This record gives sequence, C-alpha cells and structure tokens, in this order.
Amino acid sequence: MWKCSVCGYIHSGAEAPEKCPKCGATADKFVKLTEEQEALITKSIRTNDLHMELCQLMESVVMIAEEGIEINLDPGCIVTFKKALQEAEIIKNIAKAEMATHVAKGKW
Repeated sequence: MWKCSVCGYIHSGAEAPEKCPKCGATADKFVKLTEEQEALITKSIRTNDLHMELCQLMESVVMIAEEGIEINLDPGCIVTFKKALQEAEIIKNIAKAEMATHVAKGKW
C-alpha cells in the first residue's frame, strides 16, 4: 500500500500510481506503508464496515421505536420504545466517533 503525502489517499498496489486520483500529486509524493501500517488499515477497513452496519441497524431500531411510540398502546410500551430510541442514538454516535478516530489515526 502507498499513501499520498499530500492528501492522504491510500493506494493498494505493488507500485505507487503515476498520479493521485484524489489530488493529482505525482508518484514521488507517495510513501510506501510499512507492513504494520498496512495491517492496521486492513483491520480498520473491516472494523469500519462493522461500525457502519451497526449504524444502519440502529437506524432500524430508531424507526421501530418511533412507530411503537406513535402506536401508544400503553405506558410500559412507551417506556420501552423511548429507551430503545435513546440507546440507539447513543450507540450510533459512539460508532461514528470510533470511525472518526480510525481516520484521524490513519487506520482507514
């Protein structure tokens, strides 16, 4: 893997690209990543996919909870759905923050 030192674009391949697809920098602006850096990026790709899936699942929980609140069958149901709504938002925001941390550390 190679990283553009100008914009941070990551390129997978035996050699750096002639030109960065993101910013147009030339091949000499690319830095070869170490095996350790490559391993972190590879792990992070999968972890970020899992975080995105978690966010999507929490969106489903939000829709279910909102429908349950709207139906308004009884106080116990409302408490359950409101709690689900609250927790889904928290989990979704935690997952987003973790992905942002990965990107900031170059693990994406």
